[in-house]
Amino acid sequence: MKAVFLRDLRLAFRAGGGVGLGLAFFLIVCTLVPFGVGAGGDILSRIAPGIMWVGALLACLLSLDRIFALDGEDGSLDLLATAPLPLEGVVLAKAAAHWVTTGLPLVVAAPLFGLLLHLPTPALPWLLTSLALGTPALSMLGAFGAALTVGVRRGGLLLSALVLPLYIPTLIFGAETVRLGAAGQDPATPLALLAGITLAVVAAIPFAAAAALRVNLR
Repeated sequence: MKAVFLRDLRLAFRAGGGVGLGLAFFLIVCTLVPFGVGAGGDILSRIAPGIMWVGALLACLLSLDRIFALDGEDGSLDLLATAPLPLEGVVLAKAAAHWVTTGLPLVVAAPLFGLLLHLPTPALPWLLTSLALGTPALSMLGAFGAALTVGVRRGGLLLSALVLPLYIPTLIFGAETVRLGAAGQDPATPLALLAGITLAVVAAIPFAAAAALRVNLR
């Protein structure tokens, strides 16, 4: 698993834009929203939790097709399927590499970008915590969608259509955590539900994604 994980990290950094693309998109969303809804601090502070989470979600979508597509094109996926490492481990390693190169930069930069949307200062720790707990689920669910569409030509749109409905619970509870934190209320309940979703996804999705890969490789 470690070798697959490090290989994907090297490919992401070598590709140029693999790491910075999602971060740049996240910044663009946070920058353009004030132009669309107005620069009033009251309006921006109310919508900031949802906008931050929607921006993070869409930023994660940008690189999902690269999780298995490149390996499928050059034949590496067939070799991984016959390797001693189970396909479940391959899925887990690739999803982890996707999170490190896409989700983790979003988590680190989110508090700074939140200031652009006048996110209240008490909400910043909750934004950081919710993204740290929720973005691994986005990467894992994205790996499942990528496994379903591997080998499909121009499957990016299909991948987005498959994955977006699965992202909705994470989006709801993540944004609610930040909203309650901004209002000075206790966000423990949505935060616990968000953590539960992530744990369930990490436990179940590797098996589902591996099964999808086996079907597509036949």
